[in-house]
Amino acid sequence: MTTFYLGIDIAKEKFDVCLLHDEQKWSGVFNNDQSGFRKLDKWMTKRIDDKVHACMEATGRYGEKLAAHLYQANYRVAVVNPFRVKRYGESNLQRNKTDKLDAALIADFCRTQKTNEWHPPSEAEVALKQLVHRLDSLVIDQTREKNRLKAGDLAKPVSDSIKAHLAFLKEQLELVTAQTQELVDRHPDLKEKQALLETIPGIGKKTAFVLLAEIPNPELLSSKQLAAYAGLTPEQLASGNYRRKQDKLSKMGRVSLRTALYMPSLSAMRFNPITLALAERLRDRGKKPMTIVAAVMRKLLVLAYGVLKTGQPFDPNFAVNVQINA
Repeated sequence: MTTFYLGIDIAKEKFDVCLLHDEQKWSGVFNNDQSGFRKLDKWMTKRIDDKVHACMEATGRYGEKLAAHLYQANYRVAVVNPFRVKRYGESNLQRNKTDKLDAALIADFCRTQKTNEWHPPSEAEVALKQLVHRLDSLVIDQTREKNRLKAGDLAKPVSDSIKAHLAFLKEQLELVTAQTQELVDRHPDLKEKQALLETIPGIGKKTAFVLLAEIPNPELLSSKQLAAYAGLTPEQLASGNYRRKQDKLSKMGRVSLRTALYMPSLSAMRFNPITLALAERLRDRGKKPMTIVAAVMRKLLVLAYGVLKTGQPFDPNFAVNVQINA
């Protein structure tokens, strides 16, 4: 007996599946809710007689409940970067795109490519991520309203409305921040990790919240893989005699991590001895300012990985000479 490969194309209301086994292929469509999950179970039971490797793209919250359901059913579950699947389809010259074809592509990707096993987060981790996302949304709304107010030439009722909304947003930011801290304080593991992260110069409470919510288990990946996960690895372009003068960030990863690390990196270049030395070396080599900031962001992420991996607070003397790897 061999493995069955289940490709899943997730949408808000439904999901398409493709089951591969040797030369056989089955397709189906189910509602993206508990009734649909139960129907999928019955559909699978009629066709499988061995282990199942299920694979879906990381598409936000739409696939989380299904992934958890499949994990509880003892399937090996992988949640992969959509760019990997897209590039895989392009490499196979896939010209058409439908939900059914996408499910088949994901199943074939699962069959031929190496994927990391997904594990469901704890209730506390889910709640923390939701609170962090809420904080991010409130900050975005606050920035938009401030920009509208700065634009000027507003009628007084409009200006008053914006000011009232800004006052409400400020209250909500304070409230949700306090609720996030309360959640962390109730869970000793999260509280300990927050304390470790805040020993790194440049990383404060709000950045620590994001890192706690967004960094995967350090036991399951290396620091280099984490940098790639955040989209903070360089993208080189060299062909024949041509080479792009400045490498760019791949940006094929968690934008939330990059956003959270931007402002701390500016602070770290002044107060963190590790990132300060890094920035000075890059300036001496003639690197552009944004290239330096990106390098500092990556270094901060690696330092965060290091304290979480080792369980030890930041030590500049240790960090200078140690390359942290899984």
